[in-house]
Amino acid sequence: MNIILSNTSGVPIYEQIAEQIRTLIISGQLEPETPLPSMRLLAKELRVSLITTKRAYEELERGGYIRTVTGKGSFVSGLDNSLIRTEQLRLIEEQLHAVVQRARLNGLSCTELQQMLAQLYKEEP
Repeated sequence: MNIILSNTSGVPIYEQIAEQIRTLIISGQLEPETPLPSMRLLAKELRVSLITTKRAYEELERGGYIRTVTGKGSFVSGLDNSLIRTEQLRLIEEQLHAVVQRARLNGLSCTELQQMLAQLYKEEP
């Protein structure tokens, strides 16, 4: 698992870990029943405390993304398509919110922003 952490982002490390694992699960890069690294191993690989990885795994488990089996480890849960779609739409909305804020700061009208989006949507396969 390739997880990149930033000490300067302002986002807590455990949230960065959880978000990146969640993204891997939602994108299908981590399939259902895939075993995750142990909390200790992940902590060692990322050079963070065990408490940090434990907190990330707990957050993922609360969200239904992973399940932990005592003595066996943590595994990717099988997510239904509606949950994946809901999560994808949430992520898109977050990104669009940031785009709208930037557009407003730069004086773009809603129409101009819509035209840009329409053009980009046509260009990308």
